[in-house]
Amino acid sequence: MDVSEIIQKYADGERDFRSLRLIGANLEGVDLSGANLRDANLSGANLRNAKLVRSNLREANLHTADLSGAMLSEMNLIGADLSVATVEKADLRETNLSRANLSEANLQGCDLTSAIVSEAKLSKINLRSANLTDANLSRSIITEADLSRAILEGANMTITILSYSNLEGANLTNAILNGATLSGANLNRANLSRAKLSGSNLAGANLTKAQLRGTNVSWSTLREVNLTGATLYRAKLSWSNLTGAILRDAILIDTNLVRVNLRDADLTGAIMPDGKTHE
Repeated sequence: MDVSEIIQKYADGERDFRSLRLIGANLEGVDLSGANLRDANLSGANLRNAKLVRSNLREANLHTADLSGAMLSEMNLIGADLSVATVEKADLRETNLSRANLSEANLQGCDLTSAIVSEAKLSKINLRSANLTDANLSRSIITEADLSRAILEGANMTITILSYSNLEGANLTNAILNGATLSGANLNRANLSRAKLSGSNLAGANLTKAQLRGTNVSWSTLREVNLTGATLYRAKLSWSNLTGAILRDAILIDTNLVRVNLRDADLTGAIMPDGKTHE
């Protein structure tokens, strides 16, 4: 079927278009809400501003497709291939992207509120300024990704791999990152207030001027982490390894440092738990 046939059949009430092949087709602005497009091959297709609300594109091929501005909320995209796709400013609220491949895709400015993106591949993805409030990103691979200024408030990133990703200025308030890997990540000026990072790996991460008020980072690896000017008021760092960490001018008032390894750490100018400035 070509595009015109699809549109006509949809208008006639048909919704089952599984295994459809429309490689490189122009579907800009098309309305296929609620359609079954499971296993469809839409690689390289133009789906800009398309309406696919509650559609089923499970395991579909959308490699290099353009979905900019598309309405994709409440969709089934489990196991879909969206690698190198352009999905800029699309609406993906409550969409299921479990086990999907989004490597090198552009999702800048997307709304992924309450989306399920667990066990997905997001290496080198662009999620700059995206809204991922309450999203489930557990066990996903998000290495070398751009999440600068992204909203990840309340997001679940348990055992997620975020190594060498850019989270500068990101909002991670109340996020769950227990067991997550953030080694070499850039969290400069990120807000991690009240986040849960117990058992996480932040070795070599940049947390300069980050907010960690009431954050739980106990039992974690923070070797050579840069916490210059960071606020750790009432944070929990018990049993964590901060060997070689930089804590210059950090605020550690009421911080729990029980059994913390501070060997070779630089605490120059830091305000210690008792309120005194470290010489």
